[in-house]
Amino acid sequence: MSPHLQIYRWPITMATSILHRVTGCAVAVGTLLLTWWLVAAATSDQAFDRVQWFIGSAIGLLCLFGWTVALMYHFFNGIRHLAWDVGVGFEKQQYSLSSMGVLIATGVCSVLIWVVGLAVW
Repeated sequence: MSPHLQIYRWPITMATSILHRVTGCAVAVGTLLLTWWLVAAATSDQAFDRVQWFIGSAIGLLCLFGWTVALMYHFFNGIRHLAWDVGVGFEKQQYSLSSMGVLIATGVCSVLIWVVGLAVW
């Protein structure tokens, strides 16, 4: 019998693979927010003010933070995939460490981007 979800432990590589697909979709959806902002900036002051109000709200900031995390994760995991394309990092210890490295780099860079962004703002 196959193990069920209560006892099955996901390997980190499986979780990062699924997360790569999820963040790819999140980046695409977040890019729609960026497109809305750019179109509003080109359209009128009222449209731009409306978008700026939404982005400055709690939900808008949460969306921007989520987009930042998704973008950073997808970027770093994409670099890992590029390394795999040239044959580097296929040993079990290497791909487990690179999975953890991607997660750590994502967290550090996402927080750093927001700290710098809030300091400039």
